[in-house]
Amino acid sequence: MAGLGLIEACRIPRAVNAEATMTKLTETQTIILSAAAQRASNLAMPLPKGLHGAAAKKVISMMIGRGWLEEVDADLRKVEPLWRETGDGHGTTLVVTDPGLLAIGIEPVVVKAMAAIRDQSAETPVPKQPTPRAGTKQAMLIAMLQTAEGATMDAIVAATGWQAHTARGAMSGALGKKLGLVVTFAKPMIDSATVIHR
Repeated sequence: MAGLGLIEACRIPRAVNAEATMTKLTETQTIILSAAAQRASNLAMPLPKGLHGAAAKKVISMMIGRGWLEEVDADLRKVEPLWRETGDGHGTTLVVTDPGLLAIGIEPVVVKAMAAIRDQSAETPVPKQPTPRAGTKQAMLIAMLQTAEGATMDAIVAATGWQAHTARGAMSGALGKKLGLVVTFAKPMIDSATVIHR
């Protein structure tokens, strides 16, 4: 999640050279290229709302001719939006090229870095927090420690049947390290303990 600030910062178009800023784009071309620069794999599809039919073909043909867009095979497994069907059960989609990115003042390297960050954050699974099973001695220990007054070591030993050293180990190991609960001890240290949620 820390990478999101970097992604947002990278989306701001910046002029990279005089030639790139000299390119005169229509509003529609700018919208298509800017949207594609922010999508995974630089997909130019879907096109802006209201752009379809002959008008879409004219705009896209001109952008392909200038080298700003490229027609590539669509990845049907990823359900990429199609630009056109090829007739053999496949289709093509549109991606913005490096010259297309330069035309709107974005360095291709920045877009590739953004894509790598997006891919990495999508692939990194959020670790699942372990939860105690109901009806176990561990669940009983947690319930005892969550009361307003906490629990004494004598009460924990009597309720669980554990030795004092086993109860202390469970509080520091299973509750503290595995479940991430904060266990606090009152004076004298072994007489009373309470648990505070994550």
